[in-house]
Amino acid sequence: MNIAIVGNGRMGRTLDAVCARRDDVRVIGHVGRGGCESLDALDGLDAALDFSAPENLPMLLSGAVRRRIPLVIGTTGLSKEQGKAIRKASREIPIVWADNFSTGVTVLCRLARMAAQSLGDDFDIEIVETHHRQKEDAPSGTAKQLLAYMDPKHEHEIVYGREGHPGKRGREIGVHAVRGGTVAGEHSVHFFGQMEEIELRHRADSREIFARGALKGA
Repeated sequence: MNIAIVGNGRMGRTLDAVCARRDDVRVIGHVGRGGCESLDALDGLDAALDFSAPENLPMLLSGAVRRRIPLVIGTTGLSKEQGKAIRKASREIPIVWADNFSTGVTVLCRLARMAAQSLGDDFDIEIVETHHRQKEDAPSGTAKQLLAYMDPKHEHEIVYGREGHPGKRGREIGVHAVRGGTVAGEHSVHFFGQMEEIELRHRADSREIFARGALKGA
């Protein structure tokens, strides 16, 4: 499989390293910083993998649709309008779009949904996500994904951190972002009941798990 990597950040470099150890994947080129300006400069692509920045999306989608190149999109911090653009492009080309390409996170989301449905309003829900000091968006895409699984009908107020005198807790889900060091990613979902607590937690020890998942998607 011949691929292009869009973006030269932490995930882009991790993808490069993983691909270098595999015989079934070949990196044809890079788009963005240190590479070419668009997919138009690369031939023979089977797929393009994007872990870059939201501002690159229009260029990526237009080039991929025009040249019929399948996409794997793992860039976070995208707007609702950008999400609509991805869905529109997916009617023309295959697209795998996810906030997190870890198998474990996929299972975490399903477990969180099951717990939220089973426990109901008898338990208060809080999400805590921790990432490295270089991460630019907050909360993480995975935290938003957890919210979508646990509150698909938007029946709760989402509270992003607390300060001052917020008053008595209502029907809400709290989301807290922690940043520091080189943490690849950790997500915890807490269910607080009367005299008992359930915690679901996933920790990524290396970005390599996300790179492997993205390649599997491709």
